[in-house]
Amino acid sequence: MNFDIIVVGAGHAGAEAAVAAAKHKHSVLVIAGNVEFIGEMPCNPAIGGVAKGNIVREIDALGGIMAKAADRAGIQFRMLNKSKGAAVWGPRCQTDRFLYRQIIRNYLENIENITILQDMVAEILTNEKGFCCGVKTERGLKINSKAVIITTGTFLNGLAHIGENQIVCGRNGELASTKLSANIQKLGIKAGRLKTGTPARVDKNSIDFSHLAVQTGDENPQPFSFSTDFSLNNSAVCHIVKTNSETHKIILDNIDKSPLYGLKTITGVGPRYCPSIEDKLMRFGERDGHLLFVEPEGLNSRETYINGFSTSLPVDVQIKALQSLQGFSKAKIIKPAYAIEYDYFEPTQLNLSLESKIVPNLYFAGQINGTSGYEEAAGQGLVAGVNAMLKIEEKQTFILRRDEAYIGVLVDDLVSKGTQEPYRMFTSRAEYRLVLRQDNCDERLMPKAFDLEIVPRGTFETRQKVWEEKERLKQKIRSTLVLADVWNKNNLEQIKENIRADKLLKRPNIDIKNIVENSDLNVSDFCNEMLLAASFDIIYEGFVEKQKESVEKILRFENTNIPNSLNFSDITGLSIECREKLKKHNPQTIGQILRISGITPADVSVILVYLSHRND
Repeated sequence: MNFDIIVVGAGHAGAEAAVAAAKHKHSVLVIAGNVEFIGEMPCNPAIGGVAKGNIVREIDALGGIMAKAADRAGIQFRMLNKSKGAAVWGPRCQTDRFLYRQIIRNYLENIENITILQDMVAEILTNEKGFCCGVKTERGLKINSKAVIITTGTFLNGLAHIGENQIVCGRNGELASTKLSANIQKLGIKAGRLKTGTPARVDKNSIDFSHLAVQTGDENPQPFSFSTDFSLNNSAVCHIVKTNSETHKIILDNIDKSPLYGLKTITGVGPRYCPSIEDKLMRFGERDGHLLFVEPEGLNSRETYINGFSTSLPVDVQIKALQSLQGFSKAKIIKPAYAIEYDYFEPTQLNLSLESKIVPNLYFAGQINGTSGYEEAAGQGLVAGVNAMLKIEEKQTFILRRDEAYIGVLVDDLVSKGTQEPYRMFTSRAEYRLVLRQDNCDERLMPKAFDLEIVPRGTFETRQKVWEEKERLKQKIRSTLVLADVWNKNNLEQIKENIRADKLLKRPNIDIKNIVENSDLNVSDFCNEMLLAASFDIIYEGFVEKQKESVEKILRFENTNIPNSLNFSDITGLSIECREKLKKHNPQTIGQILRISGITPADVSVILVYLSHRND
């Protein structure tokens, strides 16, 4: 059996990797442990969120499928953070989990040059040069390829914890991969151990929703995908409830039964920003309650996800704690919560293309790199898939900079800094977040995707027309004069003289709709989404220019490559600690060196001087 590219795993990273790798008609094999769970959402039934939603739209602009699937499977859509500046808005949708995975599988099955195989990979094959050249499965199949992408999520030596019970699994109810991790480590690639978890699923018919606060979707929901041409439906309602003193007492009285605290059978590091409920109580014991979000798993399912109630406590304790909540006195668990430990590989061993520095032609994407979240996994999958495709075509690697995409921030953080806990994307991680807004992902990235031939010409030209229309709208705003006497009659924020609409728009607490209502600015030809996007461009244009200047300065460092032959131990002006860090991270550029914790500008100056003498 021979394929150009093999993708091991078919979750969010694997699906995007396969679709991207198949763009230029190369043969792609997807190996899934269970084909029934391709595109599975093992944790929360939702896509997007603050920063995460930006990644989903970036994936769409680069020809990926997550946004399209989310729009089709979405049952409630909300734009988060709308009370704050547009730079931190984040689209999110509640999805029908069962429909979502069906849609993802259909996407893969309908791409002619993608083949799907149900099996488990046990071994990475290498040639006499040490290059990856295929895989061997647990059923004994030897499959040759030019590149392999590992996207195994939590399946490598996965171990689930529920109280004293330990279950070897990839997800509860699915087989773990017990051979591949050891094989990869034999190739010289270092592994670590992480932990994540998921809440219980409760029968919705056992919940009294009259005691819960209602959370509805947006009145005019915005799609994730730039190509979605149908109306979105908010067909589901979510609810909010809060833990109470009784809940806390039940959990703390049974903390000795926790694998994390009392039993201490969990050794992996868990996610700092998505802790278990017992972790919340131990760390934030002074709080009188923690918010929980009650979310449907699907329109035709009774399973309800209790977001924020992740735990590894015994099932009987889970039931008691849940039944202490308002409206949950008769709650019935369909699937218990559990924590799961798994192997990951330190991402500092990767190039920015997500190709291994140790085993060429071997790529890693998703939770295997120490991340958490569907969106982070999918973004990595796309990067790995595109680069595997370009590698076998002997073309230049595809690398997104930090000022170009949240995906660029994600990959650079992982490769430059590494992670000792599950990495989650936040807007605070992106120093150029004013540029990396969710509304301009297509303008930022689709031209790159079109040049790489991973987005169709028709899609690109359609969006070009939208960008042209937005420019026309911005010119209308700039040429509109807001009259002081008209404005002052209807607004508390007074103006002393007539002012151009674009200048007024940049003032605090003034939005574009306010200007439309108090001027002769006619925007009837433009949709609400375009009106907002144009106003955001104008509001942030001054900040964006400053950031561009900053980027140009930093790019001088970003584009200064570190020769592969450079031995940092030879640079006598560096401290032993600095040399050890550089040797561990093996940075490819001066920019990456700057982002290694503990490396100072003085250290960088020493390296630059050394490089200049070396090149003389």
